[in-house]
Amino acid sequence: MLSREDNELLCRVGGGTEMGDLLRQYWLPFLPSAELPEPDCPPKKVRLLGEDLVAFRDTRGDVGLMAANCPHRGASLFLGRNEECGIRCVYHGWKFDVSGRCVDMPNEPAESTFRDKVRARAYPCRDVNGVLWTYMGPRAQAPAFPAFEVNTLPADHVYPPLLMLEECNWVQALEGDIDSSHIDYVHAKLRPDVKQRGTFHQDKRPRLEVLTTDYGACYSARRRWDVDGLYWHRITQFILPFFSMIAASDPNLVSARAWVPLDDNYNLQIMMRGRLDRPVTDQEREQTRNPFAGWGGYVEATSEPYTRYYTKANIHNDYLLDRRLAKNELMIGIPFLVNLQDRAMTETMGPIYDRTQEHLGTTDAMVIFVRRRLIEAARALRAHGVVPANVDDGSMCRVRPASVLLPEGDSWISATEKARQSDAGVPIAWVRFGQ
Repeated sequence: MLSREDNELLCRVGGGTEMGDLLRQYWLPFLPSAELPEPDCPPKKVRLLGEDLVAFRDTRGDVGLMAANCPHRGASLFLGRNEECGIRCVYHGWKFDVSGRCVDMPNEPAESTFRDKVRARAYPCRDVNGVLWTYMGPRAQAPAFPAFEVNTLPADHVYPPLLMLEECNWVQALEGDIDSSHIDYVHAKLRPDVKQRGTFHQDKRPRLEVLTTDYGACYSARRRWDVDGLYWHRITQFILPFFSMIAASDPNLVSARAWVPLDDNYNLQIMMRGRLDRPVTDQEREQTRNPFAGWGGYVEATSEPYTRYYTKANIHNDYLLDRRLAKNELMIGIPFLVNLQDRAMTETMGPIYDRTQEHLGTTDAMVIFVRRRLIEAARALRAHGVVPANVDDGSMCRVRPASVLLPEGDSWISATEKARQSDAGVPIAWVRFGQ
């Protein structure tokens, strides 16, 4: 349970808020590269950390992200012309490059230097393996770029990002991914012979152990394995400020999930995945672009960010809940498609859950830890100007999750020490998650 004050601090991300200031210290993913497919293509509206922005790819292929309104008199730059290495406001012709510099002011006298005194609020961007990233913080020089393993693989080994808009606060969505206990319930099959994808474990009481790290934390959720007297350790990573890597279940797949706040009430899940063994096939790429096709797919997007990557199954139609499926096959009448089942849990808490009403147990240990870590980091920044270590050390992102079977009493920490390091030269430690 959190105090009302701590809950507000944790969830609010707008400019000037403590958590918003912390998030702005980091490089943040915000759109797939495919949303800006070619130079001088139409711009896109972006909502990020409570700010309305416009993204565009200029004639050279560089990506710009700037305040949605022209600094002249506030007209929308989304309606502007993207041409000749800049975006031109169609109200009076003022034009800005990707850095926010005004490069043309055609309605002012030719000899005027006024344009040199005007800048649009703009944020630097990086285009890496199919994902656009930005830095919205106060530094003149952006910090180190996060060297997640998926960011450093050959481009043809990386899947298109998998995306889903969620109608709830970012912390609720993140907490769903670092909560191992729920996999035996919301993701469960009613019987092991059910053909629908899902989990079925005899031990539904995981014992959690949290390991503090400089970049965030990782934890093991230990269960009795169904045979051989072994114990199953599901080891999940949390990387500040909002990245997760769930326990490994594929010997060749590396990934990172981001829970990116559009604002206080909406977040965008961006899942980045890549293969160690081979390039991604065209068929795999196509499947990734619409992972919810089996349950209605995405609704048709408009120019508004709240409609982008929004599934047909959503809170307003009870996620197309199938009671017969729930009665005969699955714990919940929603199929196991990416995080759709999780989203039904976190969205129905409300946009921002009142955590003063919670009653937390032993299996909430990681959730409790991550909340405290985020709150402490935000307060340290506000009070002392101290940032977490991984702001300036991008190599701290070079970690992996793990999943292992161990005899009772064996230490998962020592057994997986190298497997949790991307560059240790050992295979991924994995156990198949669900059938």
